[in-house]
Amino acid sequence: MREVLNAELEALNEHLAAMAGLAAVAMRQATQALTTGDLPLAERVIAADAELDAARDTCEEHAQRLLALQSPVAGDLRTVMATLICAVKIERMGDLAAHLADLVRRRHPEPVVPDALVETVDTLGELTVTMADRLHDLITGEAARGFTEMDDADDSVDALCARLMSMITSEDYEHGVAAAANLALLARFYERFADQAVSVARRLEFVTTGTLP
Repeated sequence: MREVLNAELEALNEHLAAMAGLAAVAMRQATQALTTGDLPLAERVIAADAELDAARDTCEEHAQRLLALQSPVAGDLRTVMATLICAVKIERMGDLAAHLADLVRRRHPEPVVPDALVETVDTLGELTVTMADRLHDLITGEAARGFTEMDDADDSVDALCARLMSMITSEDYEHGVAAAANLALLARFYERFADQAVSVARRLEFVTTGTLP
């Protein structure tokens, strides 16, 4: 029975790690679409979100079946419950990447990001993709106890989003109200993606330590 439970937990873990990988790809491609105005790429990001939705459903079904048939206790139960929570949060990360891509579709053929702000958005993309990649490593065990590092990265994302907001509300901003509204949404989506990643890292550390950081 223990061998069966271990195999089920490993499969569940691999599934969650794959979800983090999908979220990283979605954010990488969404950022590229934003900064280049690549509409076909944006459409692919939006379409691919269904894969993450399905992956969340599969992860939840697997976890619920494990709870019903294997009756895990103590640390194993903590792992299963954390996985259920993390799957929802990672799926939400995919939604946020799709929301970014949708800005490209709605703004096309006009760019979402003015040339002067491309570097800032590129940096936001790099930070958030790195956070999703880090989640993958934390889930697979290639990295350990990464909550503090993720929290620091989140602070960097928040600072860049604040900088972006200050740029579009300054007297020097000259790209119009509609563009400013889209940029404000963009900043919010990046910020929430990072928040969700930190929340997942917190739960993963709870699995290891038994205490929420």
